Amino acid sequence: MNTPAARRASPKKAGITGKAWWPWLKRGATVVFFALVAWLLVEQARAIEWHAVFAALRGYPPASLLGAAALAALSLSLYSCFDLLGRHYTGHTLRTSTVMLVTFTSYVLNLNLGSLVGGIALRYRLYSRLGLEVGVITRVMTLSMLTNWMGYLLLAGLLFGFFTPPLPPNWKLGSGGLQILGFVLLGVAMAYLLLCAFSRKRSYLLRGHELALPSLRLALLQIAMGAANWLIMGGVVFLLLQQKIAYPTVVSVLLVGAVAGVITHVPAGLGVLEAVFVALLSHRMPAHDLLAALLAYRFIYYLGPLLVAGGVFLAMEIRAKKLGREARQAHSAPKPAYRS
Repeated sequence: MNTPAARRASPKKAGITGKAWWPWLKRGATVVFFALVAWLLVEQARAIEWHAVFAALRGYPPASLLGAAALAALSLSLYSCFDLLGRHYTGHTLRTSTVMLVTFTSYVLNLNLGSLVGGIALRYRLYSRLGLEVGVITRVMTLSMLTNWMGYLLLAGLLFGFFTPPLPPNWKLGSGGLQILGFVLLGVAMAYLLLCAFSRKRSYLLRGHELALPSLRLALLQIAMGAANWLIMGGVVFLLLQQKIAYPTVVSVLLVGAVAGVITHVPAGLGVLEAVFVALLSHRMPAHDLLAALLAYRFIYYLGPLLVAGGVFLAMEIRAKKLGREARQAHSAPKPAYRS
């Protein structure tokens, strides 16, 4: 029946039919995402020599393990506050507890599974399901990453430049080169602060999103929080080494480990961090004691929190799905009749 009403209704009907594939595509992408995360978790668990981890933990005094666990919890809590700076920076209104849970979950999965899954994909997914736009998420993530790495640059610059740890002679970067690198890193951190304080151009485009320079006060807070987190991480390893090596040396070696993968050859079969500690400190402590400490560190700072983060991620997914269903029901509910 080709009435005017039918002609007006037919385009709408065609539009609905044409978009019917979109919900199925979203469901399929969700299934693929969860399957990828599950597969990575299984692969990570299979690669761990659990008997060595538990043997290392059994050899530690309870006080050392409790102290290391407390510092690890403090570090993870501090990192979870990084995105609160992004909330202040962007002005979004998510609750403090929600922001901290998203940051904690993405950071722990980033440590264990890599930045592509944890640091980027997961954080985008969680924040978008909580209602933030892509541009806001990008600005929050950028400020958070700057907080971490600007703190690293300042701390590494000070330690490498003024308290340079001795490096093995077969490393491509000697002690003198590491000292020069330290001054360069310190210069970059100072340049960031100067840029935030005095730059007349206050915004830049990153992949189509406008990023504004933070104020000097916010930049100083970024660097202080980032550096403090690296210091606390060093404290975890320091306690697990049972305080047999000076704390500044432990922090320096930890920071070297963060960049060792791109500046030197790492022996096969060892992780980057393990290789750096064995190479730099085996003359001061037996290699098996170093590896035992680092296995305990991996369990306390990486694997233990991973179990918690997995549960938090699942709970947030369920909550986000429930909120989305309630919002759709409220949107589709019939409106009450207007009474004059």
